[in-house]
Amino acid sequence: MTHPINIDEKFSKFSEHWRPKIVAQLNGQDFKLAKIKGEYPFHAHQGEDEMFFCWKGEFILDFEAGESVPVKAGECIVVPKGIRHRPRADEECHIFLIEPQGVKNNGDAVVDAVYDAPMGEWV
Repeated sequence: MTHPINIDEKFSKFSEHWRPKIVAQLNGQDFKLAKIKGEYPFHAHQGEDEMFFCWKGEFILDFEAGESVPVKAGECIVVPKGIRHRPRADEECHIFLIEPQGVKNNGDAVVDAVYDAPMGEWV
């Protein structure tokens, strides 16, 4: 049986940054929540597009080609597959991600353990 998902309640259940948590799945897509703060390493997802929706706060999405795009609460941005990017936020920001099931959060980047999130973790 399906039921409503309270996104704010789900965000209240975890505190760590850069650790996306699955809240729902639909047609092979994971709907994930993450708290971010600081700067994530540049990376790309070679086979998948990635959608970032800013739920609370604001972040900057830097593209390795040189552009930096601010994303504020209530806005979303899609990163096409193969495009190197990194999110960063001076203050804690809550984001909602939509991406195909099984996508590793760090894409093609070799990252420190702090950025390497466990796969398939639900909240």
